[in-house]
This record gives sequence, C-alpha cells and structure tokens, in this order.
Amino acid sequence: MKFTDQIGHTFNLDYFPKRIISVVPSQTELLYDLGLAEKVVGITKFCIHPKDWFKNKTRVGGTKDINIAKVSALKPDLIIANKEENTRAEIEALQKLYPVYTSDISNLSESLEMITDIGKITNTEAKSGWLTKNITLEFDQLSNKNFPQQRTLYLIWKNPYMSINQHRFISDMMQRCGFVNVINVDENYPELTEQEIIALNPDVILLASEPFPFQEKHSKDLQAICSNATILLVDGEYFSWYGSRLMAAPKYFIGLIEKRAYF
Repeated sequence: MKFTDQIGHTFNLDYFPKRIISVVPSQTELLYDLGLAEKVVGITKFCIHPKDWFKNKTRVGGTKDINIAKVSALKPDLIIANKEENTRAEIEALQKLYPVYTSDISNLSESLEMITDIGKITNTEAKSGWLTKNITLEFDQLSNKNFPQQRTLYLIWKNPYMSINQHRFISDMMQRCGFVNVINVDENYPELTEQEIIALNPDVILLASEPFPFQEKHSKDLQAICSNATILLVDGEYFSWYGSRLMAAPKYFIGLIEKRAYF
C-alpha cells in the first residue's frame, strides 16, 4: 500500500501497522479515539491525553528532541509526526528508517484531511469517517452563530510576549468564533513588546493555557496596559489541537463567547 502525507512524502506499507509511535500530542489523542490502544507503543513526554497512556506508554523524548535510540528499540512500523511540531532534521532522520506520516495543518479542512488519512493508514476508516462527519457538524453549528467580530490578540508566551500570525491553525479557530486576529505579519510567532500590544489596541486578548501557562496574575498585568480590552484565560488545547479534540471545540468556543458577553 502506498500513501502520501501532507508534506508530499510517499511511503509504503506491506500491512496495516501494528506498532505505532506518535510524536505529536493532538494526534496521539486521535489514535486513542480511533481505538488503537494496543497498537500504539510510543508517545512523547508532551502527549498528556489520554492520561492512562501518558502514565503507561513508553515515551521517546519530546516533540523537538526525539530519542532515536528509544524509537528504534520499540521497532515501529509507523511513525506519525507533524511538520511544525517536530523538527525537519528529526523527520528526515526517521523517514530514512521507518514509514513516517507527517501532517501539515493550518486550518480545519487540513485537520479533517489528516484524520481521514490516518484512518486509511491504520485500517480505522469507519471511526475516522464518523469523527470527520461529526466534527464537521459541530463546526457547522458554530458557523451558524452570529458572533460579533472583535479585533483579538492571542498570546502563547510571556517574556517575551509571543502571538501567532493569520496563517496558523489557531488563527483559523479564532476566526470561526469572531475573534479577528490583529497580527498581520509573515513571521509565524512574532514577539511583541508592551508598547506594541498597546499600539495594536485589541478589543479582546486571549491568554492561552499552553505552551505558556497564563494565569489570572498575567491577566491583571495586561489589563493595566490595555484597560479597554476584554482579557480571557482560554484553554489552548481547544484552539491548537487538531485531532479528535475538535469534536468538543465548538461547544467550548460557544461557552467562551457567552462568557465574554458578561464582560
């Protein structure tokens, strides 16, 4: 069987994989929801969902510092990676040794394509089809909401402050909620000074729970410099995880928008 992934890499499988390693947290969760518990043999230290896998599955390092020796010891017949979350050098090194499916995702459509691909590769097409159908239905309901369009700054890091541009998956999720991304630059993850944040004059500032764990004290710091902005702490997983967690994302977004209405 021949497959081509989202970065144009083609690989062959003589049989459906029985020993899978995932080096991407959101795709690890997808494999769980596809019912592949017995076939996933390795994950990363950042693959926190599901909790029992995080406790019991062998970890092969981080997303950007994969331990090739640990990978080899597990004798995988499929590795699932991501262009952005893993490094190019690691992906290329793994491609020389094993079949590797690498996703490249910047919007919902590409997420659904990835889920479909993984279903075909792992012989779980019925479950992946159910997921894509229901994710689509949930997002259709979200799109039917008449959300106010508000200029929004999404922050992923502090010291320095960092945001995301309009080509990132997070930005696609924002747009579907009426959060219009104020960052319009080519750089994927621009750094911002307090003065630059003030100049952007956002209506809303979203402080993500990951990768930097923003807390209420950080909200107060930003409120001091952007007194007119609504500042919300948000669950970054719903904005940035592009696997099966998308099923629950629209309901989370609707709840968040309803919460915003009280500010």
